[in-house]
Amino acid sequence: MSAGPNGAPGATAGALRHVLGHLVTPLLMCVGMGLAYLGAFHAPEPHDLRVDVVGSGVSAHVLAQTLQDRGDGALSVRTVADRDTAVNHLRTQRSYGAYLPGKTPRLLVATASSDTSATVVQKVFTEVAAGQGAPLEVVDVAPTADGDPTGQGLFFLLVAVSIGSYASVAVIGGAGAVLALRLRAALALGASLVVSVIGAVFAGPLFGLVDHGLGGLWAMAWLYSAAILLIGVGLHTFLKRWTTLGVMVLFVMLNFTSSGGVFRPELQPGFFGALHAFWNGAGFLEGVRGHVYFGGHGLGGHVLVLAFWFVAGLAAMGAAGLAEARRRREAAGRGREAEVPLPGAGPASKGAGGAPGVSGASRASKGEGAEEEMEEAVGV
Repeated sequence: MSAGPNGAPGATAGALRHVLGHLVTPLLMCVGMGLAYLGAFHAPEPHDLRVDVVGSGVSAHVLAQTLQDRGDGALSVRTVADRDTAVNHLRTQRSYGAYLPGKTPRLLVATASSDTSATVVQKVFTEVAAGQGAPLEVVDVAPTADGDPTGQGLFFLLVAVSIGSYASVAVIGGAGAVLALRLRAALALGASLVVSVIGAVFAGPLFGLVDHGLGGLWAMAWLYSAAILLIGVGLHTFLKRWTTLGVMVLFVMLNFTSSGGVFRPELQPGFFGALHAFWNGAGFLEGVRGHVYFGGHGLGGHVLVLAFWFVAGLAAMGAAGLAEARRRREAAGRGREAEVPLPGAGPASKGAGGAPGVSGASRASKGEGAEEEMEEAVGV
């Protein structure tokens, strides 16, 4: 009789090492997510948060200087001559609050730019108004759509589109690894189209995150998703089983935390604030905000960021194509060498089990493919 599952200590030890090896990926994800999310979000503090004090008299200048000194770098306070200038600064995202002193003090904010930044500014000037013995009236000059009252809806849309994109990388890279690269590229572009349409349905008719500009949102969602898929499928040629971890680092850990969806760079550590300037999630989120809420202000720069990542995806696919072509040439060369019989050698040996043409290397290759698909599944 054959031994049971526990009858071969060597086999059990090998299986245990196998499982422990696969546990490396989720543990690295745990460490990476903790470092990224807690590092970016656990203690938000303003630094150089731009606010305006409206007025040209001595009292306005004194108030601005007092706030600047008291903030110790938290605020960047300036005075503007009138309300129209302050509103223009808010609608072009050059400031995040404007205080109008007087018998009935008012604070102008633009929650569409960042609800959390507006909350921080409101807290500061509520104390200022209380010191003057008057309640503060808050006026939102750039509110969000009715379907996104907190302004967080677009961030969660970014999360949904990102997950659909990088999970598709695992499928195309793992299960589709046997396909020609051009077919994988076509699948990547097709998947990005489907993901972007789903995102547009979420943003428009399903949840009403935006009340206009849906076409532009879809176009940016497609460009964003296509870049993730092309980069991921291209990297799969080189990273293999580590691809899912790699795209999670790029498009989850560093991406969501630097996008400005929860806190703008002025409330985050400098590292994530620096990434905000050129990372693709920030390009998508700020591009949609500029397109929908701020009359297209800054839209060209954000689309340029998305285009840069798309070009990076094309470059990754090109590099993958060159690498795979080189591997095929090398494999063909080894195959020709194996076909040349040695002097005095008999007929070519059969594969294991007597099956001709089925070599141990072929079975090893299949085994590696199965291992890779398992690791991709673990990652997703």
